[in-house]
Amino acid sequence: MDREKEMLGSQQEVLRGMEAFVGDNLSLLVPVEKAWQPSDYLPDLTAQDWREQIQRLREPAAGLSDEVLVVLVADMVTEEALPSYSVSLNLLAEDYEGTSERPWARWLRGWTSEENRHGDLLNAYLRLTGRVDMRAVEVTVHHLLNNGFNARAYPDLYGGLVYTAFQERATKISHANVGKLAGGQGDAALAKICQKIAGDEARHEAFYTKAMGHVMDQDPEGGMISIGSMLRRVIAMPGRLMFDGKDPDLFEHFAIVAQRLGVYTVDDYASIVEHLISTWDVARRSVTGKAARSQEFLCKHAEKCRAVAAQTAETVAKAPPVAFSWIYDRKV
Repeated sequence: MDREKEMLGSQQEVLRGMEAFVGDNLSLLVPVEKAWQPSDYLPDLTAQDWREQIQRLREPAAGLSDEVLVVLVADMVTEEALPSYSVSLNLLAEDYEGTSERPWARWLRGWTSEENRHGDLLNAYLRLTGRVDMRAVEVTVHHLLNNGFNARAYPDLYGGLVYTAFQERATKISHANVGKLAGGQGDAALAKICQKIAGDEARHEAFYTKAMGHVMDQDPEGGMISIGSMLRRVIAMPGRLMFDGKDPDLFEHFAIVAQRLGVYTVDDYASIVEHLISTWDVARRSVTGKAARSQEFLCKHAEKCRAVAAQTAETVAKAPPVAFSWIYDRKV
């Protein structure tokens, strides 16, 4: 416990010393008056031709495969659980009054407000298409928020940055790939929605990756240990506690569909590991002791992940079809 308190105090000191750096990078948020909003990509229900606009949205959506619908719903459910992630990240921002003007607090509120649009947009799109069982989807969102979220980083504040840098890149990849699949199946509107969301994730990824890079410059030993600790555990996906009231293995079943479609794969996981280790200049940092052991592990980790990817592909290929409540218990 004393060691945890010492680590927490040391990390807080470094992160508080980064306020100017964070302030300089608030430009990675888009001013509200210039930001896109969900209504920009949805039918205008106040227009005289609102029925025709909805029909134009629904017709191409009717051609989406069940597999694409499953990964789209899972992405949307994960985005809707934003309040849990925001609460978790407040350990970094320390915005206890809720309106602090400190740069970390301003970043977290800005990040939350931008992310909030993703679930709103995907939720409205799915509702208007009539392609999924929205009550089953809503039950899943309710369960996920109720079950909570654990990045498995606490009390390691640096670990929160490692986790978020990883996840923002992962969600960017996932949304972009769903967009490509949607476009290939004739739904240009959904393709545009997914690419727009992926663009947000790219900006957010840039912030968290740069922030952890700055930590590595200030505290290479502590940073190295945190990165090693997070990746040894395997980065826990934010939606892993999703539940629809029926399938206790819902997340694992969705992950198999995502892997099969190439939306997000173990190979993508390995590529992210490789990217972050390179970006944070892990191999060339001068560290000793426990940090040096973490460095040695990290420099070999991506290769090990790629070895697992081949095995996972075989497992996915053999996985039997599973019923998803989101698509009226059809099997994929």
